[in-house]
Amino acid sequence: MATTSNSVLFLSSDSLIHHHHHQPLHLSSSRSHSVSLPPNKRSNSLTLRCSTNGDSTSTEKETPIELKFPAFPTVMDINQIREILPHRFPFLLVDRVIEYTPGVSAVAIKNVTINDNFFPGHFPERPIMPGVLMIEAMAQVGGIVMLQPEVGGSQDNFFFAGIDKVRFRKPVIAGDTLVMRMTLLKFQKRFGLAKMEGKAYVGGALVCEGEFMMVSAGSS
Repeated sequence: MATTSNSVLFLSSDSLIHHHHHQPLHLSSSRSHSVSLPPNKRSNSLTLRCSTNGDSTSTEKETPIELKFPAFPTVMDINQIREILPHRFPFLLVDRVIEYTPGVSAVAIKNVTINDNFFPGHFPERPIMPGVLMIEAMAQVGGIVMLQPEVGGSQDNFFFAGIDKVRFRKPVIAGDTLVMRMTLLKFQKRFGLAKMEGKAYVGGALVCEGEFMMVSAGSS
């Protein structure tokens, strides 16, 4: 069986020049070959390492970037969303629900594209999604939670009753994917009033947050 080994050679710069003034070099042979030199406090040592097993030349094949990132899961597709929300083009701002906990929360995405009808005017030279539409998109995700039977809601319309503590952290531009989480904090079934917490992210970074008060259409 053929075996390979690593050989280490220690050389002294002074020894390379004046080695004839010292005693003969001693060479020992084993699985690795070494050369021993007399100690010299003034010399600098140079270490050479050679590998014969080819590890340095092996490279792992990288995964192409288009295969690295999995798609968002689909809990509700656009057709199911249309069955719950009354909104239609150009104001349906939820493309897919990727997580849904009945009576508790929903996480959905909005694919922000240059074809969105608000970009020609906001702004022609710098397409930024209007903050009020980010709030509207988050409210629609909240509507998916609020209008479900688990909460005691109905398939009716719903409206804003109030928004508080809204903060916009970063601009959302064409090409971004807006990921929105809406969590139900309180629901008064008698009045059809819901309080929710909303947060929106792009690439894992928080871009918008706030508290939402919504009321179903049939309530006073």
